[in-house]
Amino acid sequence: MAFELPPLPYAPDALEPHYSANTLSFHHGKHHQAYVTKLNELIDGSEHADKSLESIITSSSGGLFNQAAQVWNHTFFWNSMKPGGGGAPSGALAEAIDSTFGSLDAFKEKFKAAGVGQFGSGWVWLVKDGGELKIVTSANAETPLTEGQVPVLTCDVWEHAYYLDYQNRRPDFIQSFLDNLVNWEFAAANYDDVSSAAAE
Repeated sequence: MAFELPPLPYAPDALEPHYSANTLSFHHGKHHQAYVTKLNELIDGSEHADKSLESIITSSSGGLFNQAAQVWNHTFFWNSMKPGGGGAPSGALAEAIDSTFGSLDAFKEKFKAAGVGQFGSGWVWLVKDGGELKIVTSANAETPLTEGQVPVLTCDVWEHAYYLDYQNRRPDFIQSFLDNLVNWEFAAANYDDVSSAAAE
């Protein structure tokens, strides 16, 4: 089963001026596509050929893991943003953020600090871990899926994610992500799915 590059959930210019169509053309059309292409080359004719993306991630290592995890991470990242994003979450997620971090502003400060502090390439995540919200970072292609954590939201802090728009200003990119791009509805759906499953 060959994987395909998932389409963006919005038009290429829909996130401007905070995230340009030029950046998306490279980040989605080149980088993400390259991970999909390489993943398909690696699984062709192998025991992984008919596995789901998540199964490959949790049962592989090395180059195969890197390609599969980057395909998954990037798809999750595109959905973590939306046109006219930012603002504030609502419902159960908003309550959990307030109770865990003290306030939305405090969450933003901690999330930004974690992303800025991630050395080199990687990701900053809001995850559900053992019933509580946590901010975690992962290097390179690493993903919370292998740690038993459930991703709620992510921001890509590889340089290729922001360099065309923000150059070396990673803090500015993360701040803009939080203020203008976050898809809180997507995050809330991920949190609610986890909370509902835990209650069953």
